[in-house]
Amino acid sequence: MTTIKWGIIGCGNVTEVKSGPAFRLAENSLVTAVMRRDAALAEDYARRHQVARAYHDATDLMNDPEVNAIYIATPPGSHEAYALAAMERGFPVYLEKPAAPDSAGAKRIADAVARTGARLSIAHYRRRLPAFACVKQLLDEARIGEVQSVDLRLWKPLPKEGAGWRLDPALSGGGHFHDLAPHQLDILLYYFGLPEQVSGISTGTDVRIADIVSGQVLFPGNILFNGSWNFVSPRQQQTDECIISGSKGSIVFHFFTDFDQVTLHTAHQTKTFRFNNPTHIQQPMIADVVKYFRGEIPNPCSISAAVDGLVLMEKLLG
Repeated sequence: MTTIKWGIIGCGNVTEVKSGPAFRLAENSLVTAVMRRDAALAEDYARRHQVARAYHDATDLMNDPEVNAIYIATPPGSHEAYALAAMERGFPVYLEKPAAPDSAGAKRIADAVARTGARLSIAHYRRRLPAFACVKQLLDEARIGEVQSVDLRLWKPLPKEGAGWRLDPALSGGGHFHDLAPHQLDILLYYFGLPEQVSGISTGTDVRIADIVSGQVLFPGNILFNGSWNFVSPRQQQTDECIISGSKGSIVFHFFTDFDQVTLHTAHQTKTFRFNNPTHIQQPMIADVVKYFRGEIPNPCSISAAVDGLVLMEKLLG
C-alpha cells in the first residue's frame, strides 16, 4: 500500500482527540470514511474532521472502494465480529484495547489472523509514549540493578453514574478493571515477559463486575509483582503509582495521572525525567502501525500479546 486509507468503525469519544486526528497526521495515512450506528452522529463527525464519507453500517464502510484499512474503536463487545469481518475481506486492522471482552474472544481473533494472514495491531499505545519507553530503557540499562519486585496500585473513586458501556459486561467484559488494567498488564508483559505464576482474587457488588482486585505475579528472574486495584475508593485515598524496585534503586511512574514523568532513585541521586506527550496520545503508535501495514517495520503490538494480557487479567480476577 502506498497510502493507508482508513475506515473507522465506531467514531465515538476515543476518536475525537486520542486517535482520530492522528491518522491524518501520520505519514502515508488518511481517513477516508467513518461509521457510527447513529447516522447523524457519523455525519457530524465526518463534517468536523473533514472526512469524505460517513456510514451507519459497517458493511457499507467495508464496501467503500477507497478504504484499504480498518480501525475498530467500538466497545470491546463488538470487536471480534468487526475484526473477523474485516480480515475476511482482506483488510489490515488496528483494534482498540482490550482486543475482546475475554481471552477466548481474543484467541478467536488470533486464529483468524493466522488463517487469513491479515495484519492486525492492538492499540496498546503506551508502548510508544516517552515515559514508558524511558522506563524500558532504564531497565535495559540495569540502572536499578537486578529487578526484584514491582508494586502497582490503582485506586479510583469512579462513580457508577456516567460510566456508560464500561459497566455493561456484555459490552466491556466487566467493569473499570477490564477497561484500565489491560494498559498496565500489557506494559508489564512488555517489560518482563510471560509470568511463571499468577494468583488473584476480586470482589464486587455485581458478580460480573470487579470493584476491587488484588493479585500477585511471579515474572521470570524471580521478579515478584503485587497489584491492587480499587474502583470504589474514597476520594482522599485515590492513587495511581507503579514502583519497580531493584538491587540498586527504584523506578517510579504512573499510568493514568502524571504519565509524562519517571523518577529514578539510586544511592547517589534522585532524578526525575519529564516528557511532552503528544496532543493526540495514540499518534506515535498509529505512525508505527502505518509503517507496519506498509511492510516497513515489525508489528508494534500483536494479537498474541493481547491474548497474553487477557489471560493474565482473568487469572488476577481469580
